[in-house]
Amino acid sequence: METLSENTLNTLFNKARSHNGWKNEGVSDEQLHNIYDLMKMGPTGANCCPARIHFVKSDEARQRLLDCVSEGNVEKCKTAPVVAIIGMDMEFYEKLPKLFPHTDARSWYVGNNKAIADTAFRNSTLQAAYFIMAARSQGLDCGPMTGFDDDKMNTTFFPDGKIKINMICAIGRGDESKIFPRSPRLDFDEACEII
Repeated sequence: METLSENTLNTLFNKARSHNGWKNEGVSDEQLHNIYDLMKMGPTGANCCPARIHFVKSDEARQRLLDCVSEGNVEKCKTAPVVAIIGMDMEFYEKLPKLFPHTDARSWYVGNNKAIADTAFRNSTLQAAYFIMAARSQGLDCGPMTGFDDDKMNTTFFPDGKIKINMICAIGRGDESKIFPRSPRLDFDEACEII
Protein backbone atom coordinates (compact mmCIF):
# COMPACT_ATOMS: atom_id res chain seq x y z
CA MET A 1 0.00 0.00 0.00
CA GLU A 2 1.11 3.55 -0.68
CA THR A 3 1.39 6.31 1.89
CA LEU A 4 -1.49 8.74 1.50
CA SER A 5 -0.80 12.21 0.15
CA GLU A 6 -0.40 15.14 2.52
CA ASN A 7 -3.63 16.61 1.13
CA THR A 8 -5.52 13.40 1.94
CA LEU A 9 -4.03 13.23 5.44
CA ASN A 10 -5.07 16.84 5.99
CA THR A 11 -8.63 16.01 4.88
CA LEU A 12 -8.89 13.02 7.18
CA PHE A 13 -6.85 14.16 10.18
CA ASN A 14 -4.54 17.17 10.33
CA LYS A 15 -6.91 19.91 9.15
CA ALA A 16 -10.20 18.17 9.85
CA ARG A 17 -12.18 19.62 12.75
CA SER A 18 -15.24 18.77 14.80
CA HIS A 19 -17.92 21.17 13.65
CA ASN A 20 -20.60 22.92 15.67
CA GLY A 21 -22.28 24.98 12.93
CA TRP A 22 -23.33 24.19 9.40
CA LYS A 23 -23.63 25.80 5.99
CA ASN A 24 -27.04 25.62 4.36
CA GLU A 25 -26.03 22.81 1.99
CA GLY A 26 -27.72 19.45 1.82
CA VAL A 27 -26.33 15.93 2.03
CA SER A 28 -27.73 13.57 -0.60
CA ASP A 29 -28.93 10.03 -0.02
CA GLU A 30 -26.23 8.95 -2.47
CA GLN A 31 -23.58 10.50 -0.21
CA LEU A 32 -25.02 8.60 2.77
CA HIS A 33 -24.82 5.35 0.80
CA ASN A 34 -21.21 6.16 -0.15
CA ILE A 35 -20.30 6.83 3.49
CA TYR A 36 -21.77 3.52 4.60
CA ASP A 37 -20.15 1.60 1.74
CA LEU A 38 -16.73 2.90 2.84
CA MET A 39 -17.36 2.55 6.57
CA LYS A 40 -18.47 -1.07 6.34
CA MET A 41 -15.06 -2.08 4.98
CA GLY A 42 -13.26 -1.24 8.24
CA PRO A 43 -12.25 -4.23 10.37
CA THR A 44 -14.22 -5.37 13.41
CA GLY A 45 -13.71 -8.35 15.72
CA ALA A 46 -14.79 -11.53 13.89
CA ASN A 47 -16.26 -9.16 11.27
CA CYS A 48 -19.20 -8.68 13.66
CA CYS A 49 -20.22 -5.25 12.25
CA PRO A 50 -22.63 -4.31 15.10
CA ALA A 51 -23.24 -0.66 14.11
CA ARG A 52 -26.74 0.23 12.96
CA ILE A 53 -27.43 3.75 11.71
CA HIS A 54 -30.50 5.94 11.45
CA PHE A 55 -29.88 9.00 9.27
CA VAL A 56 -32.08 11.84 10.56
CA LYS A 57 -33.16 14.11 7.70
CA SER A 58 -36.91 14.67 8.09
CA ASP A 59 -38.37 17.41 10.27
CA GLU A 60 -40.38 14.85 12.24
CA ALA A 61 -37.35 12.67 13.05
CA ARG A 62 -35.27 15.75 13.84
CA GLN A 63 -37.81 16.96 16.39
CA ARG A 64 -37.77 13.57 18.09
CA LEU A 65 -33.96 13.76 18.16
CA LEU A 66 -33.94 17.26 19.65
CA ASP A 67 -36.07 15.99 22.52
CA CYS A 68 -33.31 13.49 23.40
CA VAL A 69 -30.09 15.52 23.15
CA SER A 70 -28.49 17.66 25.83
CA GLU A 71 -29.03 21.41 25.67
CA GLY A 72 -25.54 22.07 24.34
CA ASN A 73 -26.18 19.85 21.31
CA VAL A 74 -29.63 21.12 20.30
CA GLU A 75 -28.46 23.82 17.88
CA LYS A 76 -25.85 21.55 16.29
CA CYS A 77 -28.50 18.87 15.66
CA LYS A 78 -31.14 21.39 14.61
CA THR A 79 -29.03 22.99 11.88
CA ALA A 80 -27.04 20.01 10.56
CA PRO A 81 -28.25 18.67 7.20
CA VAL A 82 -28.12 15.12 8.59
CA VAL A 83 -27.52 13.58 11.99
CA ALA A 84 -26.45 9.95 12.10
CA ILE A 85 -27.68 8.02 15.11
CA ILE A 86 -25.16 5.22 15.49
CA GLY A 87 -26.48 2.33 17.51
CA MET A 88 -25.13 -1.07 18.40
CA ASP A 89 -27.06 -4.23 17.62
CA MET A 90 -27.15 -6.32 20.77
CA GLU A 91 -28.04 -9.33 18.60
CA PHE A 92 -25.16 -8.79 16.15
CA TYR A 93 -24.13 -12.42 16.63
CA GLU A 94 -27.21 -13.53 14.67
CA LYS A 95 -25.51 -12.14 11.54
CA LEU A 96 -22.24 -13.99 12.16
CA PRO A 97 -23.17 -17.03 10.04
CA LYS A 98 -23.20 -14.60 7.08
CA LEU A 99 -20.35 -12.31 8.18
CA PHE A 100 -17.92 -14.91 9.62
CA PRO A 101 -19.03 -18.15 7.92
CA HIS A 102 -15.91 -20.28 8.32
CA THR A 103 -16.59 -21.11 11.98
CA ASP A 104 -19.49 -21.07 14.45
CA ALA A 105 -18.73 -17.62 15.88
CA ARG A 106 -22.37 -17.18 16.89
CA SER A 107 -21.85 -19.73 19.68
CA TRP A 108 -19.18 -17.49 21.24
CA TYR A 109 -21.86 -14.99 22.21
CA VAL A 110 -25.22 -16.70 22.70
CA GLY A 111 -26.06 -16.45 26.41
CA ASN A 112 -22.87 -14.52 27.25
CA ASN A 113 -24.23 -11.06 28.04
CA LYS A 114 -20.86 -9.59 29.01
CA ALA A 115 -19.22 -10.70 25.76
CA ILE A 116 -22.20 -9.36 23.80
CA ALA A 117 -22.13 -5.95 25.52
CA ASP A 118 -18.35 -5.57 25.33
CA THR A 119 -18.16 -6.63 21.69
CA ALA A 120 -21.12 -4.55 20.57
CA PHE A 121 -19.83 -1.40 22.26
CA ARG A 122 -16.17 -1.78 21.30
CA ASN A 123 -16.82 -2.62 17.66
CA SER A 124 -19.66 -0.14 17.03
CA THR A 125 -17.37 2.55 18.44
CA LEU A 126 -14.70 1.45 15.97
CA GLN A 127 -17.28 1.66 13.20
CA ALA A 128 -18.29 5.15 14.35
CA ALA A 129 -14.67 6.23 13.88
CA TYR A 130 -14.68 4.68 10.40
CA PHE A 131 -17.92 6.58 9.76
CA ILE A 132 -16.21 9.90 10.52
CA MET A 133 -13.27 9.10 8.25
CA ALA A 134 -15.62 7.96 5.47
CA ALA A 135 -17.69 11.16 5.71
CA ARG A 136 -14.54 13.29 5.62
CA SER A 137 -13.31 11.36 2.59
CA GLN A 138 -16.51 12.39 0.81
CA GLY A 139 -15.84 16.09 1.43
CA LEU A 140 -18.18 16.37 4.41
CA ASP A 141 -17.53 17.62 7.93
CA CYS A 142 -18.55 15.90 11.15
CA GLY A 143 -19.72 16.89 14.59
CA PRO A 144 -19.63 13.75 16.79
CA MET A 145 -21.60 13.91 20.03
CA THR A 146 -22.29 11.80 23.09
CA GLY A 147 -24.42 14.35 24.96
CA PHE A 148 -27.91 12.81 25.01
CA ASP A 149 -30.26 10.88 27.26
CA ASP A 150 -29.52 7.21 26.54
CA ASP A 151 -32.92 5.98 27.71
CA LYS A 152 -34.81 8.54 25.62
CA MET A 153 -32.69 7.79 22.55
CA ASN A 154 -33.26 4.06 22.90
CA THR A 155 -37.00 4.40 23.52
CA THR A 156 -37.45 6.89 20.69
CA PHE A 157 -35.29 5.36 17.97
CA PHE A 158 -34.75 1.73 18.99
CA PRO A 159 -37.98 0.78 20.80
CA ASP A 160 -37.66 -2.98 20.31
CA GLY A 161 -34.62 -3.01 22.62
CA LYS A 162 -32.42 -4.98 20.22
CA ILE A 163 -30.32 -1.93 19.35
CA LYS A 164 -28.81 0.50 21.89
CA ILE A 165 -27.45 3.98 21.27
CA ASN A 166 -23.69 4.46 21.05
CA MET A 167 -23.23 8.00 19.70
CA ILE A 168 -24.55 10.54 17.23
CA CYS A 169 -22.73 12.45 14.52
CA ALA A 170 -23.89 15.52 12.63
CA ILE A 171 -22.68 15.67 9.04
CA GLY A 172 -22.68 18.35 6.38
CA ARG A 173 -20.49 21.20 5.28
CA GLY A 174 -19.18 22.89 8.38
CA ASP A 175 -19.27 26.63 9.00
CA GLU A 176 -15.64 27.38 9.85
CA SER A 177 -16.61 30.60 11.63
CA LYS A 178 -18.24 28.48 14.35
CA ILE A 179 -15.42 26.11 15.24
CA PHE A 180 -13.43 26.49 18.43
CA PRO A 181 -9.64 26.79 18.44
CA ARG A 182 -8.06 23.35 18.18
CA SER A 183 -7.44 21.81 21.58
CA PRO A 184 -3.97 20.47 22.35
CA ARG A 185 -3.06 16.82 21.88
CA LEU A 186 -0.68 14.65 23.88
CA ASP A 187 2.84 14.18 22.54
CA PHE A 188 3.99 10.68 21.63
CA ASP A 189 5.98 10.27 24.88
CA GLU A 190 2.97 11.29 26.97
CA ALA A 191 0.67 8.69 25.41
CA CYS A 192 2.90 5.93 24.02
CA GLU A 193 5.64 3.59 25.04
CA ILE A 194 7.55 1.29 22.72
CA ILE A 195 8.18 -1.92 24.65
